[in-house]
Amino acid sequence: MAVAEAQLYAKVSSKHRSRSTSALLEPLLAKGFPAHIAQKALVATGQKTIEDAAKWLHSHCNDPSLDDPIPQEYALYLCPTGRLHSRLQDFWKESKRQCGKNRAHEVFPHVTLCDFFTCEDQKVELLYDILKRVGDSFSQSFPPSISLTLHASPSYLGFFIDDSQANVLKEFAVAFSSEASALADCHVKPSLKQFHLTLAHRFYPHHQKTLEQLAKCINPGEPCQWVAALYSRDMRFVHYQRLRALFQYKPQNIDELMINAGDLIYVDPTQQCDVSEGWVIGTSHRTGCRGFLPENYTEKAHESDTWVKHREYVFESASRSFTTTGKEPKVKLNGEAHNPSTPRSVTNVLSLQNTALRRGVLVMRHGERVDQVFGKSWLQQCLTSDGKYYRADLNFPSSLPRRKDSMKQFECDPPLSCCGIFQSRLIGEALLDQEVTVSYVYSSPALCCVQTAQHMLQGLKLNQKVKIRVEPGLFEWTKWEASRAIPNFMTVAELVEASYNVDQSYRGNCPLSSLVPSESYEDYVSRSSAVIKQIITACLSKGKGVILIVGHGSSLAPLTRALTGLPSRDSGNFTQMVRKIPSLGMCFCEELNEENKWQMVNPPVKTLTHGANAAFNWRNTIMED
Repeated sequence: MAVAEAQLYAKVSSKHRSRSTSALLEPLLAKGFPAHIAQKALVATGQKTIEDAAKWLHSHCNDPSLDDPIPQEYALYLCPTGRLHSRLQDFWKESKRQCGKNRAHEVFPHVTLCDFFTCEDQKVELLYDILKRVGDSFSQSFPPSISLTLHASPSYLGFFIDDSQANVLKEFAVAFSSEASALADCHVKPSLKQFHLTLAHRFYPHHQKTLEQLAKCINPGEPCQWVAALYSRDMRFVHYQRLRALFQYKPQNIDELMINAGDLIYVDPTQQCDVSEGWVIGTSHRTGCRGFLPENYTEKAHESDTWVKHREYVFESASRSFTTTGKEPKVKLNGEAHNPSTPRSVTNVLSLQNTALRRGVLVMRHGERVDQVFGKSWLQQCLTSDGKYYRADLNFPSSLPRRKDSMKQFECDPPLSCCGIFQSRLIGEALLDQEVTVSYVYSSPALCCVQTAQHMLQGLKLNQKVKIRVEPGLFEWTKWEASRAIPNFMTVAELVEASYNVDQSYRGNCPLSSLVPSESYEDYVSRSSAVIKQIITACLSKGKGVILIVGHGSSLAPLTRALTGLPSRDSGNFTQMVRKIPSLGMCFCEELNEENKWQMVNPPVKTLTHGANAAFNWRNTIMED
């Protein structure tokens, strides 16, 4: 047992436990469930219905922590509803698309009244009564409308609440915390800081201007009804990451976790160091069970996705008129006057902002290589006794391109598998479907990268129009080369002879002779930064369109972070990060209206996810008993 969990057990075990016999609890007791487990199920489902609690109990029948006495943590938030909430959600979505995720995206729009506190399961109903009683006592004094003022700094963006109205909210929070502390034996602390509704937090400073522009599209005077809502979370997983399952996974081994599409998984980042590449170990929010699961079956979820909403108190606001008056201030967006009172969502402004986008850079890892499937000795499996290549498995390429030196050089410069060829062409077709205009293609000199670029261009139907520029500076971090030497790549002439659409006139920014074995991480980052800047400069005056760069798993972070002005990642976790990048994993950067300013946004196409397919021997499997 972890030290933190042991402290939680000790804290809870020392408290006196009373028993409640609520209307929801009695039917569960009648079915034979122990009182503490039945109460746990009710709390975990927000004490809504017997059916929800019974379903939770059924799902958690194998939960090793079912008998644990650790209670939930609770928080009281003031949340907007109605049109203001819709506008805030539009902002959330668009700010994430344009600037990436920041800390504010983890939780829905809210004003914190009382931060998280613990409450024993059998006393949670007292919190419901307290919320209603305190809400009733403040219903007449609650502000008919709440004035919100936009505040911005290099790391924070949000609305501040007017002091006179904030004082009423603070009195409400103090009253709730006082009664909860006295009646439910909870240590509740009301929020006494400046009351605010956060829009963005802990973002990169160069995103501030874009975020502010989006925030000014929100009219804080939109119709809104405010509710005081009580939420809970599992205190054991406060510092864990949350993943959402995209697909069902049925365990193949006893230590693997069964997941259904939509399941939420708690993952402790500190426990992933010794986990095999492509896997994570996590705990299911739905079942409480723990085990290994494939990481590419999941996506990142928000912190509040695992929270439970218990009760809310709706503050009835006085009827107000929302007609526009000539005195209301106007805000300029991209030079166009805009009245904040005029109904206009964040997404309505996209037509203005999209005109500011000029070019794009799509950086991606190559497709599946043969050695990733068949191991480093793949070539030995495909050579006859007289040294000729043959196809030992349908996932091997039908033939290898001709090269002047020994075929053995393919061991350090392996080609794509047949699945890798299919993957690359499929991504190209998807880009074509999205009407992505690729104007330039740059590739690492590694054969798998050149082949990926070639088959993507075929999918894009550009293989006769756009040539591949082989750039040695795009080769991966040389420290990872197993041979401790730079591979002997195929020459441009050999690639052309093998029918690859390579630009013979292109001269690389970084000569092949400049690549040194076992370079330092700092030298690799510096090389990547120099190459991406030289590529952008070379394409700067030649019109719009997307620059496609096909490199390695190690290429994505240093190229895109240098382009967007972000600092390089710490070398300590770089390897762990690269392991999470699958074949054809990609990042996309768009240029802003300001010359040579870039931001990372969602790629124009979805990811490609598929499962493994092991070799099959019918004789050993079917014939033997």
